[in-house]
Amino acid sequence: MHTRDLAAWTHDHVFDAGNPLGERRTRWVVALTASMMCVELAAGWIFRSMALLADGWHMSTHAAALGITALAYRLARRHAADARFAFGTWKIEVLGGFASGIVLVMVALYMAVASVRRLLDPLPIRYDQALAVAVLGLGVNLVSAWLLRERPHEHGVADAHRGGHEHGGAHEPGAGHAHGGGRHHHHADLNLRGAYLHVLADATTSVLAIAALLGGRMFGWRWLDALMGIAGAVIVTVWARGLLRDTARVLLDREMDAPVVSRIRELLESDGDTKVSDIHCWRVGRARFACAVSLVASAPEPAATHRRKLEAIEELAHVTVEVALCDGEFERRRDEER
Repeated sequence: MHTRDLAAWTHDHVFDAGNPLGERRTRWVVALTASMMCVELAAGWIFRSMALLADGWHMSTHAAALGITALAYRLARRHAADARFAFGTWKIEVLGGFASGIVLVMVALYMAVASVRRLLDPLPIRYDQALAVAVLGLGVNLVSAWLLRERPHEHGVADAHRGGHEHGGAHEPGAGHAHGGGRHHHHADLNLRGAYLHVLADATTSVLAIAALLGGRMFGWRWLDALMGIAGAVIVTVWARGLLRDTARVLLDREMDAPVVSRIRELLESDGDTKVSDIHCWRVGRARFACAVSLVASAPEPAATHRRKLEAIEELAHVTVEVALCDGEFERRRDEER
């Protein structure tokens, strides 16, 4: 039987305990969006603007999706210290982003169907009133987008603060410098990105609604109102696809093409004797990974030695190393013992 040496870095289960600033700003945006949604739906119905109605219904679904975003933050924070979550609660936030992507797809579908119907059966529009409401909606959307935009320096402060609590004491010496050395990498908050895309989609449809209403008012192009609704649906679909792709990648642990994997392999095989026979790597935080590695060598070093090599990779929060003799060397030594 192969001789093996197994070692793992310990952890305290808290890898990313939410984004307090993002959570607070999301709640503000939920209130703004819900208020503007009521105004736009009422105005679209009264003034008979499909673009305005589409934007209002668009806002209603976004208000619900933003509520999901806020709930995901709350749940992630609430259960951050729960040891049943092996690698923390960060993926609750990612799941919130995935749900936001699904809602975006539903919004786009509604916009497309409703706009096609209005294109086939146009109605008179009260342009001046509809324009005033659309401009107000755009202003609310721009304020919401400003609130939700990601700020790299804030991530840096939050991550450094979390790192000081999460990696101190629980890890072995040298293992707790995930953000040390002055090298910080900004990684997206996918939950916040989902919320941001929702308000950005709102802003886009507001701009399209304004363009459609101006075209109809100045040139009598009533069909432009419905056409802009279709264009907005296409744009939202593209954004939703990107968000679903990125969140699904994390949820399904499709990370083996991440740059950190090649760096792990390069460091472990740097002695010319050790070979990586198996490696699994997955994301456990915005900028943190866990990995399990199996190594073979003709003159194997202790797993602790290989673990120390990997301390140079600041993104690694949890590492399991398994070392074994290569098959030929194992057979040779067994024959010598006989």
